[in-house]
Amino acid sequence: MTPTNVGMRCPECAKQRTKVVRMREMTRLPRVTYALIAINVLVFLAEKGQFTIAGETLHGTVANEGFLSREAIVAHQYWRLITNGFIHESILHIGFNMYLLYLLGLMLEPSIGSARFALVYFTSLLCGSFGVLFWSNAQSIGASGAVFGLLGFGAVELRSRGSSVMQSGIGMLIVLNLVITFLDPNISIGAHIGGLIGGVLAGLAFRYGDRHRLPALGISACVALSVVAVAASLLVASAPGGGIA
Repeated sequence: MTPTNVGMRCPECAKQRTKVVRMREMTRLPRVTYALIAINVLVFLAEKGQFTIAGETLHGTVANEGFLSREAIVAHQYWRLITNGFIHESILHIGFNMYLLYLLGLMLEPSIGSARFALVYFTSLLCGSFGVLFWSNAQSIGASGAVFGLLGFGAVELRSRGSSVMQSGIGMLIVLNLVITFLDPNISIGAHIGGLIGGVLAGLAFRYGDRHRLPALGISACVALSVVAVAASLLVASAPGGGIA
């Protein structure tokens, strides 16, 4: 047996470099989650025409200056790569996204820390924005790309800790939401797929970094993913013919 920080372990187990999460870290409030929900709600209240169950009458300065499209990026309105993720068109739209953000935030943020959680969220948002511009030329809004990224990240985290992704409920959420994504023509396929891929890649980078005691690796990977997503977004938006459609 080999003495370690967590007690006596067998030689094989002692060689494993799994990050230890203390109970006091698990009880931290998900402040970033609450802040993100608050920002989304405040933006929602500032919009016009969105107080319907599932309407599509959103208008006004907030929406007009925040939605994402290729034309807007070509016009150098790069802030839309972020702001589109904080605008919602109806009560059902924001309600579903914020409910998932709340559930995932309660599960992930106390476990991985607020800084990592925020980094994964915005990395997924930018990857989702690239997916929007690559997939179609339609205007896009909503936090679903970032939320899909959290689903992907959560799946990687669960699998790395030996938990069943499907039994946890996250696996089924991903499957059901992907089915809905491809069946509903009003849902941005690019945002969901782009965000999901971004979250999975971020999760793999953090897992690899923790396993090899290189905590900066995950952070660097998220920064690199974000830079690539922004650069690719500018390239797709300005290219003749754009992306797929």
